Amino acid sequence: MSKEHKPDAIDEVIEEVQVVVSDFLNREAAPGILLMAATILALIIANSPLDTLYDQLVSLPVQISAGSWAIDKPLLLWINDGFMAVFFFHVGLELKREVCEGELSNPKDIVLPAAGAIGGMLLPALIYVGINWDNPVAIAGWAIPAATDIAFALGILALLGSRVPASLKVFLVTLAIIDDIGAIVIIALFYTNNITEGALLVAAGCLVLLWQMNRRDVVDIPAYMLVGTVLWVAMLKSGVHATLAGVVLAAFIPMRDAKDETYSPVTRLEHSLNGTVSFAILPLFAFANAGISFGNISPEGIFHPVTFGIFLGLVVGKQIGVFGFCYLMIKLKLASLPRDLSMKHIYGCALLCGVGFTMSLFIGGLAFEETGINQMFDERVGILAGSLVSAILGYIALYIMGNPNDKDTKAVASNASKLTGNTVE
Repeated sequence: MSKEHKPDAIDEVIEEVQVVVSDFLNREAAPGILLMAATILALIIANSPLDTLYDQLVSLPVQISAGSWAIDKPLLLWINDGFMAVFFFHVGLELKREVCEGELSNPKDIVLPAAGAIGGMLLPALIYVGINWDNPVAIAGWAIPAATDIAFALGILALLGSRVPASLKVFLVTLAIIDDIGAIVIIALFYTNNITEGALLVAAGCLVLLWQMNRRDVVDIPAYMLVGTVLWVAMLKSGVHATLAGVVLAAFIPMRDAKDETYSPVTRLEHSLNGTVSFAILPLFAFANAGISFGNISPEGIFHPVTFGIFLGLVVGKQIGVFGFCYLMIKLKLASLPRDLSMKHIYGCALLCGVGFTMSLFIGGLAFEETGINQMFDERVGILAGSLVSAILGYIALYIMGNPNDKDTKAVASNASKLTGNTVE
């Protein structure tokens, strides 16, 4: 009798697990939580008896070859150069959609977040440069604190739920997208290796082909992926950072099908990659790059100008830059706040922008690790510490401020007013 019921019990357990997993994956905060979990797991493993296995895993040689042609890199660089190219492709698709039909299509709507993004890149970089001005090796990391991790920041914002105004998410998304544009430009201009002309010519040929495909309204996605793969390999061999191939490819994907205006190749690709990027690529990147062994960290490393410059850039520079530039634009009447936002909300959002994490780790790898510079510091310490402090401060600030339009927030304020004798409007 019991044997007959066992399969049913197992099926029920499996179904319950599927429901729990599905419910988690559908939560807006899920990508940020998963990123945090991958980071914590990497830190635990890197500081346990399994640390040797972790090092062997990320340095595992992986080779793809055809005749005399070969790409031979450790697993870490396949993740950073290959999988992150898919991430940047996804970012590029989002940028194109927003510019063509979204929040970035109306110039008036982007003035305020654009100002915040510029300030949020400029001030952290200036703080870092000011601290490391006299060190020609350390100065290479000037762009590390200029980045914002949109997945982490939005995940924290999602944890606050209705306690924050809906337009704050739009503001943060727009700011982060413009920040991504800045990061892409920085990588293209300042973090490229020695140029190989032959491979660069192949990449140029791919661009011409993609341009012709776009002009002729080709909407065959596999054709674009094939040319994009050749473009990625060519850029990898050329010295221009390979991840930029993802952004370039996205720019040529048609926004609409000329024969069917209801079909959008950009939107279809973006939606199909959402899960892969949020739940696979970014957590894998975090796991592979965040494994810091605390046993190897010395007091000199913790207080090294690079570590200190990154920390101050993320925690102090971001909030001053984002909030200060937004405040200036409003005072000069060049931009206006959405009706349900106050400058307090902008300040809380500015704190969240200090969560650099994945983008800062990525630029840090370009600045120091992939260049083979012999360093006595670990820039990841400053990135993790600065991102953690910014996340905590931003969450606390926005939680305390609440949402004036939220019933729960009004109820809390009303109860407080009864104790103080003040009225709440």
